[in-house]
Amino acid sequence: MAGPLDPITAVSAYKQILRDALELRPAGIRRRLAEVLCKNRSFITHLSNPAYSTPIPARYVESMFAVCHFSAAERAAFLAAYERAHPGRLARPVTQSLWRTIELRVPDLGENDRNAELDRLLQDTAIRMAHLMQVSEPE
Repeated sequence: MAGPLDPITAVSAYKQILRDALELRPAGIRRRLAEVLCKNRSFITHLSNPAYSTPIPARYVESMFAVCHFSAAERAAFLAAYERAHPGRLARPVTQSLWRTIELRVPDLGENDRNAELDRLLQDTAIRMAHLMQVSEPE
């Protein structure tokens, strides 16, 4: 019977889930995540590397889910692993999202690629603003 995970293994478990999710996303997702978190790409590479035991700060989790479009299963697996590694750090129910959806009317730019880029730009801007408004937590 296996005992509880040691802290390094527990951190590696949720970082592996993040890495797997990032690898399934389109090119540029690490850059977008870095921009939203106001960090550089190497920080995202470090953050998503299971070999590094540095924990992901709780304040980044919701932004990470939003930018990377985690599925419900990916989100649940990540949150369960995060809770095992850092009991109580998220301090809110794991099923509740603090995000809400609004509708915004924008012009049709006439090309699917340009429309998609505008959509990503607006979403990323909203996420960055929300991230900046969050109260800093100790890391």
